[in-house]
Amino acid sequence: MYSHTLIMIKMIAIDLDGTLYAPGGVILPEVKVAVAKAKAQGTKIVICTGRPLPGFSKTLEELNLVEDGDIAISNNGALVQYTKTGVVLSHFPLTGDDWLDMEVAARKAGLHIHAITADGVYTPNRDIGKYTVHEATICDMPLYYRTESEIGKLEIAKVMMVDEPDVLDNGIAYLPFELFETYTMVKSTPYYLELMNKKASKGNAVKALAEKLYLDLETEVMAIGDEENDRSMLEAVGFPVVMENGKEALKKIAKEVTKPNTEAGVAYAIEQWVLN
Repeated sequence: MYSHTLIMIKMIAIDLDGTLYAPGGVILPEVKVAVAKAKAQGTKIVICTGRPLPGFSKTLEELNLVEDGDIAISNNGALVQYTKTGVVLSHFPLTGDDWLDMEVAARKAGLHIHAITADGVYTPNRDIGKYTVHEATICDMPLYYRTESEIGKLEIAKVMMVDEPDVLDNGIAYLPFELFETYTMVKSTPYYLELMNKKASKGNAVKALAEKLYLDLETEVMAIGDEENDRSMLEAVGFPVVMENGKEALKKIAKEVTKPNTEAGVAYAIEQWVLN
């Protein structure tokens, strides 16, 4: 039995979609209060998301996480930075050659594709997929149509292959094995397959940040998530918490399962296992 008496959580890595956010991207009042209490007692709150920073900057402001020392992990761990100054702690981008290999693979598999940069969402698909439009919308970023070679000249944080769930799953089966060996690849939703630099993952980012802050991963760090792209950070920490609405496979590796995002599960986790 896991002993709560042995831990003193000093850092919480929290996913956004399906975790901190209730449906519709709303932050419930109970969550705001719990995050504020935890921060006030000295616990570092780190948003750890697949979204690029512009896609959750308003959330950081809403939760008062843009003060000195506040840190956020974006693009599934590809970028770690101070939220107030923008100073980068670690960055693992993709190269132009990476992009071109991924674009060819997506085309052969019949999948829509786009690239995320610091300033926008870029796609070479003339018939822009609805999930590319959705990504640009939820991340509050401009959407650009450019040629494959033009996109290859940009500094790319991550690439996403996107489509209807059945189309995406079928297309994934046709992706070359080398792609899975060369890059970090995670499904963040049934319609998103995300591809990053091999060094980039939520788990690697949380590990590196804990080391920088001289925190013990086993006894001082909690992670809260719900989807497969959260697996690496849940496996990295000593206190993984999975949402009730999360994947069943993830609940098997959780120390605790908290309430669903519709019932302020993040607040419940903080109240039960951090503030108490």
